[in-house]
Amino acid sequence: MAEADHWRHMASAPKNGSRILVTIRPSEQGAAEVDLAYWSKGDQFGSEGWRASDSSPGRIIEYAEPELKCWMPMPRANLDRAAMPLPWEGEDEQELDGSGI
Repeated sequence: MAEADHWRHMASAPKNGSRILVTIRPSEQGAAEVDLAYWSKGDQFGSEGWRASDSSPGRIIEYAEPELKCWMPMPRANLDRAAMPLPWEGEDEQELDGSGI
């Protein structure tokens, strides 16, 4: 299992604004779930703390520290050259996407 596949204690979560996956503890409102979150230093829209990444001005979704159980870094895309497709070597752009038909 790769290092990115391991959940970690929230105390070690980065508070630099980078997005991470978090496990939200189960509550009376529902079962445990995973969300994409980041640490916000606070602004005119909300206080310092954990926010859901889909927050927007006027609709801030904040998490209190006790709500979050653990975190994991975002998985990285595999940019290995062997995984990349070969470049298209056709002679005419009209052949792309079947537009020449």
